[in-house]
Amino acid sequence: MTSPIPRGAFVPLLMAALLSSCATVSPESRLRNRLMEAGLSPRMATCMAGKMVDRLSLSQLRKLQSLASLRKTDMGEVTLDHFLHKIRALEDPEIFLVTSKAAVSCSF
Repeated sequence: MTSPIPRGAFVPLLMAALLSSCATVSPESRLRNRLMEAGLSPRMATCMAGKMVDRLSLSQLRKLQSLASLRKTDMGEVTLDHFLHKIRALEDPEIFLVTSKAAVSCSF
């Protein structure tokens, strides 16, 4: 037999549960961080992540995690050409299309 939760403890427990759900990182934030880790400027990464996150599936977003190899080049900010070349290497036409459209629209 389980003991009931004391009435005074219920509200703090509920609040803690609600706040912990807010602490999880959104897919857009994760994508933005990955793009910055890949060498894109924070402004470009923020703009692109907002345009890409709703157009790609979760499995496609996971494929983008392989962009971590770009940061190992230690070049500072990568060129858009170099970045799109790496995206094309993922061999997913939809990822390339969505990413290149986002890159073009965020460049202006």
